[in-house]
Amino acid sequence: MQKVLIVDDDPVMLRLASIIISKHFQVVTASSGEEALKIFETEKPDLVLSDLLMPEMDGYELHRILQEKNSESVPIVFMTADEDEDSERRGFDIGVDDYIHKPFKADVLLRRIQNVLRNSNKIRGLKQAVDLDALTGLLNKTTSQRKISDLCRKHQGVLMIIDLDSFKMINDLYGHSIGDKILIRFAALIKEIINASDLAGRIGGDTFIVFCQDIQNETTIIEKINSLNEKLSAAVKEIVGKSMNISFGASAGAVFIPSDGTDFSILCSKANKALYEAKQASKHSCSFYGDSDSDQSDRRKLLDMQMIFGERIITNGAYFVEINGFKEIYRMLVRLVKNYRRDVQIMQITLDTENSDALDKFRELLLNCLQQSDCVTQNGKKQFLVLMPETHIEECDDIEQKIISKWRSSSFARFFIPKFEFETIN
Repeated sequence: MQKVLIVDDDPVMLRLASIIISKHFQVVTASSGEEALKIFETEKPDLVLSDLLMPEMDGYELHRILQEKNSESVPIVFMTADEDEDSERRGFDIGVDDYIHKPFKADVLLRRIQNVLRNSNKIRGLKQAVDLDALTGLLNKTTSQRKISDLCRKHQGVLMIIDLDSFKMINDLYGHSIGDKILIRFAALIKEIINASDLAGRIGGDTFIVFCQDIQNETTIIEKINSLNEKLSAAVKEIVGKSMNISFGASAGAVFIPSDGTDFSILCSKANKALYEAKQASKHSCSFYGDSDSDQSDRRKLLDMQMIFGERIITNGAYFVEINGFKEIYRMLVRLVKNYRRDVQIMQITLDTENSDALDKFRELLLNCLQQSDCVTQNGKKQFLVLMPETHIEECDDIEQKIISKWRSSSFARFFIPKFEFETIN
């Protein structure tokens, strides 16, 4: 159901319009222009029905601010008791979609709103066919340049150029149809990390551009790129398969407006330089223009290392690593025990089955039963090894019973009962 925001400082008229419109549309209301702007940001209505003459902020000013803050034109219908033709002419000159005079008839009000929405949908459909990239649904290159160039002149924010790392390898190994699926999913993920007032476009095969309004700090951008990479990693494995071992992700170069300029072509050049730095330094990260020449370069490198070395998604349960990584962690814990006299237990679990589904289920259950500080690896097909820092040997029986109890209640328990062995690292 389409949504209409009604704005009127007269509570009686606000209530009357709400009753009429709510029979056919979802309705949200505001009693002032300032309140309407706040509600618009959260509710994103399809049309605004506003009183023209209101104190503090009239309908004209509300219309102007809404059009400036939103990349797409916002359909607006004015309600007014003013019979002055000049005010009506002024409204149409600035782009108002329709007028309705108070007092209004219910059927006339509904018909006017339906007509405006119908025309708006047709225009939006035609514009989308011209403005959008056919594959991803983001803005195409030409439209991105035009719209973002305009935003850079008028608004502060951050401009990012984002490029997929190792995308050619994906196409070569898995085919272009898989590559297209990844591009479509990546575009959807970009939409998830930006607001309605921001813009995103595809400007090359695997290159994208994003403008986020009002963001002026690096931390927020780093968080967005981290989130993007976390979700992308999961999405690619879902599309290609969990066995994929290509180091795949997204790198970004960013510039801030207006501190790095307001001219779109110059900003893009700077963002591309920052993108090059990100790809040379680590990939799957974000660099900011000027970092390499600033006094903050060492801090930036440290942040980049944290992004590279840090765990992408910290989940509940134990940390799983391959056997070689497990050996390195074991050696480090041996040093910890010798120097700091910490308690660390190593647990070996043997499974007597060939059923791969049962083995997978046990691995999942085991990880969920253990603590986040525990480390698990699979040693061959039928054996798991677990490192448990800060665990006393007396606690091991309880851990064993917890795992066995959970396993017995699963539908796979008929295949085997796990066998446990514990030893203290010293």
